[in-house]
Amino acid sequence: MTAVLTTACYQSGRAQKKAAYKDPTVAIELRIKDLLGRMTLEEKVGQLSVLLGWDMYSKNGNAVEASEQFKKALATQHTGMLWATLRADPWTKKTLLTGLTPVQAAKATNAIQKYAIENSRLNIPMLLAEECPHGHMAIGTTVFPTSIGQSSTWNPDLIREMAAVIAFEARLQGAHIGYGPVLDLAREPRWSRVEETYGEDPVLNSRMGEAMVKGFQGNNLKSGKNIVATLKHFTAYGVPEGGHNGGSVAVGKRELFQSYLPPFKAAVKAGAQSVMTAYNSIDGIPCSANHDLLTGILRDQWGFKGFVVSDLGSISGLVSNHHVAANATAGAAMAINAGLDADLSGYGYGPALIDAFRKGEVKADVLDTAVARVLRIKMKMGLFENPYVDVQKTKSVRNETHIALARKVASASLVLLKNKNNVLPLSHKLKKIAVIGPNADNIYNQLGDYTAPQDENAVVTVLEGIKASVGKGVEVSYAKGCAIRDTASNGINEAVELARNAEVAVVVLGGSSARDFKTEYLNTGAAQVKAAEVTLSDMESGEGFDRSTLDLMGRQMELLQKIVKTGTPVVLVLIKGRPLNLNWAADHVNAIVDAWYPGQEGGNAIADVLFGRYNPAGRLPISVPKSVGQLPVYYNLKKPANHSYVEVDDRPLYPFGYGLSYTTFEYSNLNVQVSGAQENLSVKVKLDVRNSGERDGDEVVQLYIVDKVSSVVTPVKQLKKFKRVFLKSGLQQSVEFELNAEDLKLYNQQMNWVLEPGDFTVTLGGSSEDVRLKRDFTVQ
Repeated sequence: MTAVLTTACYQSGRAQKKAAYKDPTVAIELRIKDLLGRMTLEEKVGQLSVLLGWDMYSKNGNAVEASEQFKKALATQHTGMLWATLRADPWTKKTLLTGLTPVQAAKATNAIQKYAIENSRLNIPMLLAEECPHGHMAIGTTVFPTSIGQSSTWNPDLIREMAAVIAFEARLQGAHIGYGPVLDLAREPRWSRVEETYGEDPVLNSRMGEAMVKGFQGNNLKSGKNIVATLKHFTAYGVPEGGHNGGSVAVGKRELFQSYLPPFKAAVKAGAQSVMTAYNSIDGIPCSANHDLLTGILRDQWGFKGFVVSDLGSISGLVSNHHVAANATAGAAMAINAGLDADLSGYGYGPALIDAFRKGEVKADVLDTAVARVLRIKMKMGLFENPYVDVQKTKSVRNETHIALARKVASASLVLLKNKNNVLPLSHKLKKIAVIGPNADNIYNQLGDYTAPQDENAVVTVLEGIKASVGKGVEVSYAKGCAIRDTASNGINEAVELARNAEVAVVVLGGSSARDFKTEYLNTGAAQVKAAEVTLSDMESGEGFDRSTLDLMGRQMELLQKIVKTGTPVVLVLIKGRPLNLNWAADHVNAIVDAWYPGQEGGNAIADVLFGRYNPAGRLPISVPKSVGQLPVYYNLKKPANHSYVEVDDRPLYPFGYGLSYTTFEYSNLNVQVSGAQENLSVKVKLDVRNSGERDGDEVVQLYIVDKVSSVVTPVKQLKKFKRVFLKSGLQQSVEFELNAEDLKLYNQQMNWVLEPGDFTVTLGGSSEDVRLKRDFTVQ
């Protein structure tokens, strides 16, 4: 009897003992090993499936619960991840009414987690990914400028602060992963996704990418306010031939290493835990099945420890788009064997991966390694111990501090392209101001792609910003004038008459990435462009809207020309997602302010600049061409330098790094000191910058390098360092930079990174073409 009792007690104690994978005191790698040993093949494959999430909850009034679709997916697919659960936009069919408020969002993610944990055999929590490029793409969150505007600040510290806010807002609602930053170089302005990038330069992109990763992830993924960053799109996605989104690219291996990979490498070194593959191929090998990229470079060379996720449907695209796999089974095997861990869509792996495994096309260790990478993130975030969020904390989403930061980032991003006779800032003595144009009072045209539906009271348009900035005795009149694209109807005559009777006309033109509920979408989420529509939407940019020209569309140019003809001074404000043809405006308009897509506080930020409360200091992160016939026109082209065409010279209209100020700056006293050699090289560059004007302001000091003689062809110049500095009127400040071996290395003929001895030239100034100081130095 005693022996039986002892045995029963032992078995009871053993049953009550916590499994190792559930024990936070056990080392993560041992927890992962324990969990893998308990999982079935189907459960493992389920952990790699990232299903589309917006149908995974059901809403009834304020009550939110896991949907029947989610319950079925968990039971049949054992899914471990969801994407865009909280996303709301025309593609997802989620509106302000059918989508989720922040409070409801937290309830939804908690309900999904609870159901998953209580109704799966091993009680594994879900990993939830959300779109977060310029704010969490969910209802009620703060909307910042799109990435091209973020990089126009040339202020990584500010962008890191912004990224921390985005992460905070997303995590409070139950998200764990933020898709972003986009690190593609935008060297093809006809491409539809320029607005999502940081521009054409690898160094600027690198610094912005590091800032986003550090802001997103912080120092502790268990903090409750940080999320995992996902780097997009690996790689060379932003230079498709002809500007066709997702199209073929022509990039050599050396150019890949010297230009396109450095931003990703920098972000990986900054700690990024996730990377997304690109739709395109590199030298005939699709990025989603490219072993050299996903394993050789990313993991073996860079030491990346996180997980790789496909872009939406890109594994299936190996069959349907690239035609390198005969069927779904072959495509799944190609992708996971190359090093692609997770399938964004749920139909690239799933049954196809199970079939590939059973046929021996995928080995057990390959599958387990991929699953382990996903589980590792779940454990690093503490989801096995704390899978839920506090619903009450969502009141901190889009708070006053965050809104103020959105205004600060927008203000810092504005680029003053022209200011003839100092027409800006506008006089406070003005009594009649005309505000005109299709982007003057349109909230969605101001926000860019990957933006959720908005409470109209949360977004300040240019018209509203100007009205709030002037006194009661100032008459501010408004006319739309025309649409962005549609030419069927217009109010040009009304707008011209307003301008004629005003003291100044603020004309707000450009483009739009605003999705509407009439637009049809591909299964990747990209908009489907139709050749003929009865009523054209404004959307001419944003994913899927590639251009064959860069001209202002519709009747915008006609509107601008007729207003200029009135003789009233004209300030042109551009709200858009890509460089546009500004040749006529540059010759005929008094002042031009480039705002890109400035976010919810764009109207206030633009008004602050127009009326002089903020001295603009944004700088272009991408060159503005004179013609599509010049393309590509990025500043750091390979030697030899370009020459002029018959019709036009080879120079951009506005070069990379360009931007004006309401004050002036003088550069002096350049000192360059070289010490050490090879890996111990140090080149210290010191100069003085003085605000020689009458207004306080920021200057963006830019340092470029020219390698005078090299064993392989190098760029005509290359940005290496920059610093945004604030100077009060009349004051001077010393600015210091330090270059090291990594800054001067090239990828040699043997495909190795080396520092070659020789002569270099360092130039400093206010843009890639504004050389204020220069000095040669020699590396031994």
